[in-house]
Amino acid sequence: MNRFLIRLASGLALAWMCPVPAVAAAAAPAPAGGEVRAADAATPPAINALAAATTRLKSEVHPPDFLEHLVDSILALFDIRTSGNTVTHYALSALLLLVALLARRIVTGVVFALLKKMAAKTATTLDDKLFPALEGPAVSFIMVIGLFSALKVLKLSPEADFYIGSGSQVAISLVVFWALWRALAALLAHGDEMARQRGLGVAAFMPWIRKSVLSVFAVVAVLLTCQSLGFDVKAILAGLGIGGLAFALAAQDTLANIFGAIVVAVDQPFQIGEVVKIGANVGRVEDIGLRSTRIRLTDNSLMVVPNKMVAAETITNLSRFTRRRIEQVIGLTYETKPAQLEEIVQEIRRIITAQPEVDAAGVLVFFRDFSPSSLDLWLAYEVPEPDFPKALDCRQRVNLAIMRAVEARGLSFAFPTQTVHLAGGARAAIEPPRSS
Repeated sequence: MNRFLIRLASGLALAWMCPVPAVAAAAAPAPAGGEVRAADAATPPAINALAAATTRLKSEVHPPDFLEHLVDSILALFDIRTSGNTVTHYALSALLLLVALLARRIVTGVVFALLKKMAAKTATTLDDKLFPALEGPAVSFIMVIGLFSALKVLKLSPEADFYIGSGSQVAISLVVFWALWRALAALLAHGDEMARQRGLGVAAFMPWIRKSVLSVFAVVAVLLTCQSLGFDVKAILAGLGIGGLAFALAAQDTLANIFGAIVVAVDQPFQIGEVVKIGANVGRVEDIGLRSTRIRLTDNSLMVVPNKMVAAETITNLSRFTRRRIEQVIGLTYETKPAQLEEIVQEIRRIITAQPEVDAAGVLVFFRDFSPSSLDLWLAYEVPEPDFPKALDCRQRVNLAIMRAVEARGLSFAFPTQTVHLAGGARAAIEPPRSS
């Protein structure tokens, strides 16, 4: 056991050390003018050359990456120090592949199966989405580590080692970003579900919010991967900035519509399924996209409105009434007596107040005007129920009750008429002469 620990510690130490090749003894060149400093004269030439080589190697050699550290530790553990490929190297490479396959089966069949069972017992649904989303990246990470570790165990050419190192770096980065991508997508899907369950206004905009966030994350992941491979990310960003300026100039309307969609998402003047009035058009909202909003008009035609126009127009949301106010004028004929008029006003007030949907405190009924052809009764009342069909049903019952009350009292509704009164002389002038 002690021997095993000593080998393991030695392997870990060797993985982090940069070996320094032996440098042949060479005389240091004399400085110009033939003068030699006292320190250089006291130091042997071989030590000076070794120090110079060490300094040069420290500036050129990069520290080993994760896979190199892992492979060096495994080789040191099995005390494999040969420079070429042996049977032990091939056997160890095959063993690493088998271990990766076995670990993949354990993670899939045991670890994530247990996590899914635990998630099914919790009250939240976030873990039900998160664990299945992370299963694929976790399995891929194990296989990537096993495959590239098996390749790095073998002694290949420097060019092959370079490409294997770069490939492993890219593969590991992609797997990690894939896991973060799927975790972020699961979080956004859970937020979308919670917003719809609670009836929040942001629920209508969650699909394109999800697309925007994931797109930004993908761009950042690509830039970070390029930076890890040694590319100049600043130059790439500068090129993207110039290209983005040209794109912005060529797509001003599209960007204006996108910003209009953002304004609609923040202000939330309407949601999908609500009836709105935009300009002179009235219809039900069917879809809210990044570029346009689709509205089904009252004649069942589809109107597509650019979001920049939606953000600039006055919007009346007809589905967000807190209550319905009904106001109308009833005209009676001039044959109505004052006592009858006062009685019918009281009767109409009683009829409206008796309706269960009407707010009794807001009922107003008055004899208001002497119109050219009628005596006008003005009435107004409010229905606290915002539902339009229910308000219409209440209005219909009130109107029918008013008609019965007017008919029961022998009164008549007025309509535009004109009566011409002729004097006696005028009547005689227009009467035809009688024949003798």
